[in-house]
Amino acid sequence: MLIFITGGVRSGKSAYAQSRAKELCTDPVYIATAKIWDEDFQERVKRHQEDRGPEWTNFERYRDLHLLPLQNRIAVIDCVTLWLTNFFMDHENDIELALADFKKEIDQLIEIPATFIIISNELGMGLHADTPVGRKFADLQGWANQYVAKKAEEAVFMVSGLPLYLKK
Repeated sequence: MLIFITGGVRSGKSAYAQSRAKELCTDPVYIATAKIWDEDFQERVKRHQEDRGPEWTNFERYRDLHLLPLQNRIAVIDCVTLWLTNFFMDHENDIELALADFKKEIDQLIEIPATFIIISNELGMGLHADTPVGRKFADLQGWANQYVAKKAEEAVFMVSGLPLYLKK
């Protein structure tokens, strides 16, 4: 099963995803897809870690998530934006290659007998990026979100901490 949760920055996506995971089981998995690149980001990661208790199994992996021991588990993947950044950088900003790798990874994940709660950001609802690479990444993010939403059994849009059900 795939549950897709998207929304803006600080819209309540992670809290909602974690709550949903804990409703479904007592020992959820949290998969962090980010690479730490500066102190400010390290603090953001630390806040997220402090939100989770000892009942969580935590993995930090930026690619090949399908290789983790996830069978019959409830797993939160946080988040598509950071995960996509890894593909985008690995492919030197080539949208087509990054998107193809991302889609392949999603397809491999949904073959695993597990429930995945995938968090993403809606980048296209704010200001347009002022650089060519920023615009390319926003396009990539939009196409990746569409792909995951299409594959998901459930899609939720978070606004001001409230879930709006797009697909249920």
